[in-house]
Amino acid sequence: MTEEKMRQLQLYEQSLQTLLAQKQQFQAQIAEFESAIGELGSATESYRIIGNIMVKADPKKVLSDVEEKRSALVMRLKAIDRQEDAIKDKAKGLRQQVLAGMNHDQASE
Repeated sequence: MTEEKMRQLQLYEQSLQTLLAQKQQFQAQIAEFESAIGELGSATESYRIIGNIMVKADPKKVLSDVEEKRSALVMRLKAIDRQEDAIKDKAKGLRQQVLAGMNHDQASE
């Protein structure tokens, strides 16, 4: 039983590592969007890349699109934070069970 809990604990740790990687990606993208928002705020012209070509676009429209994308990433980041907290709580409880089981096994020897 303790081995099964240890495996589950390892899965939680792997999930946390995956979430951390996603979180770092999203944070980097958010930083890029914030930089773009700063630049677009004072821009008189802007361009979009569509496929292999660059097309002139309305700076206000591009700014609006970038702000939308940033907002969506912020929401996804908050969801990852909630997932991370939930997994940490589960891992903490499981870790306590494993330690209690190990202490019980040692006491019975």
